Amino acid sequence: MLMEKFFNTAGPNKSNIHYEIDPLTRFDLDEVMMLIQQQKYFVLHAPRQTGKTTCMLALRDYLNRTGDFVAVYANVEGGQAARENVASVVAGICDVIARQATYVTGDNSLSEVRRSVDNEDVSSMLSTFLAQLSQTLPKPLVLILDEIDSLVGDSLISVLRQIRSGYADRPQRFPQTIILCGVRDVRDYRLQVAGKDVITGGSAFNIKSKSLRLGNFSKEEIRTLYMQHTEATGQQFDEACFPMIWEATEGQPWLVNALGYEVTTEIRENRDRSVRITPEMVFRAQEQIIYRRDTHIDQLIDKLKEPRVKHVIEPMLANSSEAQDGLVSTDDIQYVEDLGLIKIERGHERRISCGIYREIIPRELTWSTQTSLTLQPQWYQREDGSINMEKLLLDFQQFFRQNSDSWIGKFDYAEAGPQLLLQAFLQRIVNGGGYIDREYGLGRKRTDLLIRKPLTDGYGGPIQRIVLELKIKREKESLDTLIAKGLEQTWTYMDTVGSVDEGHLIIFDRSGLLSWDERIWHEPRQYNGRPIVVWGM
Repeated sequence: MLMEKFFNTAGPNKSNIHYEIDPLTRFDLDEVMMLIQQQKYFVLHAPRQTGKTTCMLALRDYLNRTGDFVAVYANVEGGQAARENVASVVAGICDVIARQATYVTGDNSLSEVRRSVDNEDVSSMLSTFLAQLSQTLPKPLVLILDEIDSLVGDSLISVLRQIRSGYADRPQRFPQTIILCGVRDVRDYRLQVAGKDVITGGSAFNIKSKSLRLGNFSKEEIRTLYMQHTEATGQQFDEACFPMIWEATEGQPWLVNALGYEVTTEIRENRDRSVRITPEMVFRAQEQIIYRRDTHIDQLIDKLKEPRVKHVIEPMLANSSEAQDGLVSTDDIQYVEDLGLIKIERGHERRISCGIYREIIPRELTWSTQTSLTLQPQWYQREDGSINMEKLLLDFQQFFRQNSDSWIGKFDYAEAGPQLLLQAFLQRIVNGGGYIDREYGLGRKRTDLLIRKPLTDGYGGPIQRIVLELKIKREKESLDTLIAKGLEQTWTYMDTVGSVDEGHLIIFDRSGLLSWDERIWHEPRQYNGRPIVVWGM
């Protein structure tokens, strides 16, 4: 019995067991070949689990099939453990290159070339080895160094400088082309010694001719990937699934594959291939991925603790304007974009890069708060299972009055504290019985929340939909103007969502000018014929 192919969520793709998009179509192969023919050294970078390794292994095999080069792929991540031990890092990289060169050529004598540099000074060991290897091989060497930015400090400086030192001798006595692969462009490396920035990657590797970025899947590629499953198993996807998958992932390859695997394999009843995959199943799969915190999600969560990431993400959660965000450095913004956390598109404010990340970030930042809240969902449920939002928000007002100062101080992202505290409160109530969709981003000056609460067990039944618009009142802003604008924005979001049961505009007063008695209030309003309750906090 042949094993059924599946969606890959761990390591490089294997075409015999994984559904896949042809790796050679995921980058501009003609441009890469031109750079190699021109004997250029260049960079290919992309966020983690985007498919870099799969693409580079495919490029290696393609180049070797042409018969014009010896292409060697070497993953140097093992050097990360040795950190500042330059001798260990350099020797280890030589070992990996020699082993991989032997693998692609079948020439066991290359191990002798490696041993010949054992007594070489560490400052020249790699460059000498590459020179000798290039002269030994029958064809020009194309070297692909993956995970190069996992190296740190003096170790990375030494590797980059030794590669640079032989550049003038290519292709007869040094690799014709070296491709550096990592999460970031080499120009963004910040190499530190004793806690001080001493050099940038760009200056240590100023022979780079170009930097290429591996992109996400397109909408068409997502469909192609999922249709491979349909063709192999006969299992159908409802057409409405595909806009949902795009919104959740925006083509991030690991997320696309993880959703596919979750909905076709981890949801056990869907292993029956006669079951048609529906949008409700896709949403259930998304929730399970977020809740389970797989390795990809865990790595994302860990990055939120870094000051550079916080400086960029916090203003987006806190409804900051561009002016308030002006102190964030360009380097930090570039770093967070390279991590794949944000998207920057011409003519648009920068934003969190996909729906799943928009869900993960506030949930994670409020996780300890959620688990500390002694709230029970049934306190706020009517007999028909719907949420009594008025009762919930009245209780939150009192909770916010009594606890906001102490609780907000617990958040690493304190500037976004009021919004995060409310989201923690809401998440505790809807967990297991509803969903919160979030829209926020730099320059929006608001956070849009949509609560969806199924009123029956299972999927496909009636759903309660509640829109909440969150805004911050700062010292110089007029409350009347803020309410007027907020009502318009709340109505617009309600109109966009459609079939909304109720709308609420929540204004957190951060001006510091009012007493709590003055800050806590609520009143019903109307906008374009729709009732909207305005809450002051």
